[in-house]
Amino acid sequence: MQHHIDGMRVPARDACAMAVMGKASIPGRAKTRLVPPLTPEEAARLNTAFLQDIVANIRMAARAVAVQPYVAYGPIGSEAFFREHLAPDVGLLESCLPNFGDCLYLAIETLLARGFSSVCVINSDSPTLPTEQLIAAARHLAQPGDRVVLGPSLDGGYYLLGLKAPHRRLFEGIAWSTASVFEQTRQRAAQLRLPVVLLEPWYDVDDIESLRRLYAELSAPSGAVPAAGIYAAPHARAALAACPALVAGAAPP
Repeated sequence: MQHHIDGMRVPARDACAMAVMGKASIPGRAKTRLVPPLTPEEAARLNTAFLQDIVANIRMAARAVAVQPYVAYGPIGSEAFFREHLAPDVGLLESCLPNFGDCLYLAIETLLARGFSSVCVINSDSPTLPTEQLIAAARHLAQPGDRVVLGPSLDGGYYLLGLKAPHRRLFEGIAWSTASVFEQTRQRAAQLRLPVVLLEPWYDVDDIESLRRLYAELSAPSGAVPAAGIYAAPHARAALAACPALVAGAAPP
């Protein structure tokens, strides 16, 4: 199987699939931790913007390394939403199970079975993640030998996990959505004698404090250069600018 990556045909065996764990933007079910100050409709629009920016960031990384964007999505039956809002070359994979660890593992197992040399699962809460971290993940996974690549989040989770082989135990018995996810995963990797490669820490936008940080990063005048290293996240920037109440609530005092 071959994939078109940044205009080139790349065999799957030489490429890293990068799957964003995404939810359809249903008001009242997307980015609910940001309501308030967002309305459910604003939160849903911001969710769509985040998905579009993160996929675009992966495509930016594809200029330097062989990566293919995917979205591992839920809820069940929501494929039409993603087809409408994402570019046609973005692969879609339904991955909606009661346990989040099972969702992650399903995405990894499925994409490895399709012939990719490695797979990264990526959160949908970090639209300004520096592209260099995606490039670094793919390069680490392209090296010989089994390993896990982890991008630690500032809240104790991780924004990216990359594997070259399916290791189900990495996802079992983890206290998902807690501040111990990253450390539990690192300990599990040690139990499996799986080398761990760490990326630079980054943040999730999943509470008011992180929303303020995002607003500060993206609120520069139009045309201004974004803060050094971060992805410009134009969709998130536009979504923020279109919500006066959100801007007032998110702006630092």
